Amino acid sequence: MKYLLCVAAFVLAVAMTHAQLADQAQPPAFHAAAPAKGTTLPPILTLAQLADAGLTKPAQKESYKAAAKASAAVYQMPCYCYCDRGHGHTSLRSCFESAHGANCSTCMQEALYTYQQSKKGWSTKMIRDGIMRGDFKLLDLQHPAPVM
Repeated sequence: MKYLLCVAAFVLAVAMTHAQLADQAQPPAFHAAAPAKGTTLPPILTLAQLADAGLTKPAQKESYKAAAKASAAVYQMPCYCYCDRGHGHTSLRSCFESAHGANCSTCMQEALYTYQQSKKGWSTKMIRDGIMRGDFKLLDLQHPAPVM
């Protein structure tokens, strides 16, 4: 009887793990194109709003500046913290419409990566491919490059 219970527990654990990993095999939500002309998107939090919330670390400020300056590109990026599943976000841009982005290293790294690559002239498809590869993980949030 103990053997059957152990086997059942093992099978259940494997099934649960497989379901979690299979769910993450699907890329998070993103928009395939820039917002249509005339579309009004929710605003990205300002630096003053971040400061009022006590969110003043350099990476927090720079990532919100990056999201604002590269808004159309950030709109087309997935967010690999999978906030689309828990918070209903529709793309990386959604993270910066609230304080969520300031409390998530993945969001901050992806926004900074998107901004930096867009300044180099990369297409949104190239940037998205880089994010899907995990290239954004190389960004140093302790010493973020200034967003101009």
